[in-house]
Amino acid sequence: MGKVVTQHEIVNIVREEQKDGKTFVATNGCFDILHVGHVRYLQKTKSLADYSIVMLNSDKSVKMLKGESRPINNENDRAEILSALNCVDYVVLFEEKSPAELLEKIKPDIYTKGADYTLETLPEREIVQRCGIKVEFIEFVQGKSTTNIINKINS
Repeated sequence: MGKVVTQHEIVNIVREEQKDGKTFVATNGCFDILHVGHVRYLQKTKSLADYSIVMLNSDKSVKMLKGESRPINNENDRAEILSALNCVDYVVLFEEKSPAELLEKIKPDIYTKGADYTLETLPEREIVQRCGIKVEFIEFVQGKSTTNIINKINS
């Protein structure tokens, strides 16, 4: 079972474990209504390193990205659900629109994003290149999204 940690804690954990040769993969997202697409994405992410970190958008951050009606589930609930998954070792919240600052602090070995991005369109491109973080793009499961679930509920 994973653990919800502060930004300060995750930086210390990563530094200590990397000294012992352990590897970290990080990803980010809102993970508002967890679905099979999320689970497969997180399983693939975890398979790339010894430990996985989910940088989770806070409620404030989700509202900036998705609008005032979101998130459906609050940040504490989303963090607890994610940390209960076997494929998630650590969950850490961030308040900004992008996890760029946190990513730069953590400096994981690998960073995953959905395959709807490329290195050219990746908002965190400058940081991953400067910090030498390897980027892996993971395919989404067709038709599986929080927006689709919300639309189905509302129809």
